[in-house]
Formats: sequence, C-alpha cells, structure tokens
Amino acid sequence: MSDISEYQKRAWANKVKHNFNLTNVNMEFNLLYGEVGEAFDAWLKGKDDLGSELADIAIYLFGLSEILGFDLDKEIQKKMSINERRVYKKVNGIDVKELQ
Repeated sequence: MSDISEYQKRAWANKVKHNFNLTNVNMEFNLLYGEVGEAFDAWLKGKDDLGSELADIAIYLFGLSEILGFDLDKEIQKKMSINERRVYKKVNGIDVKELQ
C-alpha cells in the first residue's frame, strides 16, 4: 500500500471516529474549498502555518476521495502519466496543451 492509500484510509478512519461528514459531497467540496482559501491566506500573509494548511487540503481531499469511492493513489498515478506525455506549445507567451 502506498503512502497516499494509507493516508486516505487514515483520513477516513478519523472522520468515522469523530462522526464527521461521511456522505454529503456538497459539504465536503465546500470544506475543501475553505481549506484552500485558508492556505492561500497563509501564503499571502507569510504565516508560519502554510504547511499545516496544505496538509489540511490533502486530508480533506483524501476524505472526499473515500466518499466518492476513488483510490486517489491510482488516480494520481494515471493523471501524472498523462501529464508527463502531454505536449505543450506557446500561444501568446502561455503554455497551451496540444490536442492529440
């Protein structure tokens, strides 16, 4: 089991243990969005807790993946493989992926 799979299971176990949201996908996306906002605020203001806020994002993402039934480790591996094979071209100074 990879670290990501282990963390996903641990995040879920913690949600169950503390009777956190286990079914409401809308709520979980909103909570995740809130954590992204907190991380951005920490970065913007140079706060010392930016690393902790980034960890919160990952933890919420792990929980959401469990709710939705995705093995995030496998999904990341698939997506990284796709991204590594992509070809980009510059359009007006911006990298744009080429359609394949």
